[in-house]
Amino acid sequence: MARNSIEVFFSAWELNDSAERLDRLKTAMQTSVTYADPKTPDSIAGIGAVNDYLGMFSANAPGWTASVVKQDTIASVTRVTVAFSGLGPGGKAVTQHGQYFCELEDDKLIRMIGFVGTGEPQ
Repeated sequence: MARNSIEVFFSAWELNDSAERLDRLKTAMQTSVTYADPKTPDSIAGIGAVNDYLGMFSANAPGWTASVVKQDTIASVTRVTVAFSGLGPGGKAVTQHGQYFCELEDDKLIRMIGFVGTGEPQ
């Protein structure tokens, strides 16, 4: 089964090479995309800025992956649950979840907003 733009976007998180990551992002995002999550003080605008942001993730969390666990769409907004997985302190495997709300235009991401966790009580 072919991956959709959201899955392609999250597969780019693990890429260390900026040019390779940007090529993958171009297949998943509009160039004018906006992106925000708890680690961005303001929305990031543009595919180049998103590429730079993801580069910080791969540099600070080497070997970690981001994979789509679940997604559903209502009224042209897609809710996505993502598992961020890798080795934590002491070499122990760790998985953290986040939830994103995504809008697409012509089957490419145009706006994304991410949250820590899935909204479930902890």
